[in-house]
Amino acid sequence: MGKRTIAAMVLAYLFPGAGHLFLGKRTNAIVFSLVVLIMFVLGLLLHGKLYVYEPGRPLTFFAMLGSMGTGIPYFVAGMLGPFRDYVSITYEYGTAFSLTAGLMNLLLVLDVFDIAEGRKG
Repeated sequence: MGKRTIAAMVLAYLFPGAGHLFLGKRTNAIVFSLVVLIMFVLGLLLHGKLYVYEPGRPLTFFAMLGSMGTGIPYFVAGMLGPFRDYVSITYEYGTAFSLTAGLMNLLLVLDVFDIAEGRKG
């Protein structure tokens, strides 16, 4: 694994679509960025929860890792304050959207790895 691959993977994690853009896949970068960011923002607008680790609840660690997969948008949203509203009827949907956006971006990091290593065109 070369420096180019590592750089592309770090960029892909930090911001959705950035790794594909780095590798010259402009159309993929735009589409992937829009899909992940729209899904993440929709999750927040639907009063979803950004997972953080809660001692005594070990599975929240894995949920936190999945949510953190969104990269910089996760940390920015975390600094802006809590968006969750447990009494909102859309809370569960919002949480699912924000978690799915993070997991999707982690899959895109793996896609960038395959492209950078020449395993995928």
